Amino acid sequence: MIGIQELLTSIEVGLILGVVAIGVFMTFKTINFADMTCDGSFVSGAAVTAVLIRNGANPYFVVLASMIAGGMAGVLTGILNIRYKVADLLAGIIVAYTLYSVNLMVMGNVPSIAFVDHRTIFSDSALPAVVVVTLLVAAVTCMMFSGFGLKLRAVGYNRQFATTYGIDVNKMTVLGLAMSNAMIAAGGSIFSQFQGFCDVSGGFGMLVMGLASIMVGTSILHFKREPLLILSCVTGSILYRIFINIALHSDVLGIKTQNLNLVTGLIMIGIMIMKGGVKRNAKAK
Repeated sequence: MIGIQELLTSIEVGLILGVVAIGVFMTFKTINFADMTCDGSFVSGAAVTAVLIRNGANPYFVVLASMIAGGMAGVLTGILNIRYKVADLLAGIIVAYTLYSVNLMVMGNVPSIAFVDHRTIFSDSALPAVVVVTLLVAAVTCMMFSGFGLKLRAVGYNRQFATTYGIDVNKMTVLGLAMSNAMIAAGGSIFSQFQGFCDVSGGFGMLVMGLASIMVGTSILHFKREPLLILSCVTGSILYRIFINIALHSDVLGIKTQNLNLVTGLIMIGIMIMKGGVKRNAKAK
């Protein structure tokens, strides 16, 4: 079993990556857009963070700069999809693929950058980072209750319906993608500051992690209103990290770090099987 320190670390990492889960939720659930940009925009946030912090930038300003970089990636995905009619799935893949080289150039053509000796939001304690994450989550939650959030949800629910009520679907889609990837990049920025380094391959699997967090959170917290589902994403991310840590520290299971993808896949399969069983039972009744 895991100790208290490992548990606290799992909660801390889960809270940070909950920001990424929210970003994934906004595209896949809110605007119903299968966006694959996540793995690239996550590293974009981390790359911008590493370069700026090594040059003495304020770590809080760095998070904002990372969000701008991630937002630009989301806008590019939206333009490819709307202006040039590239399928949503393919548009995200192309941008994520391209971002690998872009991120490498931002990092000075080196695969990893360490900045453990520089000031970050974790330099004094973890509390400032918790405050930053809480503010990001609160801002997104409040936005989803606003008229702007209602328009975003209308686009995801029924695009024809949204158009009928005068909503600019194309504009809202691009804004949704920009906001989603800005959140993902913010998660990359905070996570890289937590680790003290940035790796150009660090975004691998972040999309799957975000989807797993959403599945875990929505399976446990049965919120009906979409704005409250934002909280489910964060809760799911924390629980996901705890499950992973328990599995990796279990002597009975004998799972090693290299089996992390296997554990994640099994968790997702298990949740989908349980959800399928619940739906079948509901229909039978």
